[in-house]
Amino acid sequence: MTATEVRPGPVAAAVAKAPRPRRRLRFLPAVLFLVLLAAAWQLMATLLDSVLVPGVPAIVTELVDIVSDGSFLDQLGITVLRVGLGFALAFVVAVVVGIAMGRNEFARRFFEPAVLLGLTIPGLVWALLCVIWFGIDLVNPVAAVALSSAPALMLQIYQGTRSVDPDLLEMAHVYRFSRRVTLRKLWLPALAPSLFAGARLGLSLGWKVIVLVEVFGMSSGVGYQLNNAFAAQNVAAVLAWTLLFAIVMAILEYGILQGLEKRVSRWRKAVSV
Repeated sequence: MTATEVRPGPVAAAVAKAPRPRRRLRFLPAVLFLVLLAAAWQLMATLLDSVLVPGVPAIVTELVDIVSDGSFLDQLGITVLRVGLGFALAFVVAVVVGIAMGRNEFARRFFEPAVLLGLTIPGLVWALLCVIWFGIDLVNPVAAVALSSAPALMLQIYQGTRSVDPDLLEMAHVYRFSRRVTLRKLWLPALAPSLFAGARLGLSLGWKVIVLVEVFGMSSGVGYQLNNAFAAQNVAAVLAWTLLFAIVMAILEYGILQGLEKRVSRWRKAVSV
């Protein structure tokens, strides 16, 4: 062994030799939960024997019909556009306001009532008000999603800003880091967990509100299709559209958000005991 070589310690060697879980088994618990849920639903449908509680085969048949006739992708694209625009607006406003609240006492006291008020108002109220104010225009769903998502996002970003180590801020000031470097090297890494947590919460609220808006005041979108299925007393179609909606959210979570979060936070040291 040369002078520059270093033997790994016993702990590092044990961690390196520890078997890593196979990727193919990573989703096994979630799949098991879904299988048990489907089995429980089918058992309930069999025992009740009611048209109001369709079995799993009827729901799957309706789901296949929705996907095969092309209506799902068309309606989903409309809904995703509305949610995306509303969430983008809420995210930009929440980042500015949340950081201001965390850095300035006057800003915190000024915006705090608005955040608390926004958190207490149900999404149904925002949906009804935006339908009344904006009618069937695109502003209606965008405003409803933004109003319902922004308060939770602001709170997450405010808490993340308050949790930043003051010593890091002092170091940036002492070494006279530029605003660009401070933002890229300090604020964004420090706020990344809060940003992703806020994004998950904001998107979940946005999805719920957009369905209400489309049910009450729109003539397209997933919520509109749910309303049509409800009017026809087609419970299987209602559940099929709901499942498709949930699948889209799962793809967004596991396929996009978690991947971005791992990429952004890969600098953090992973510790397992």
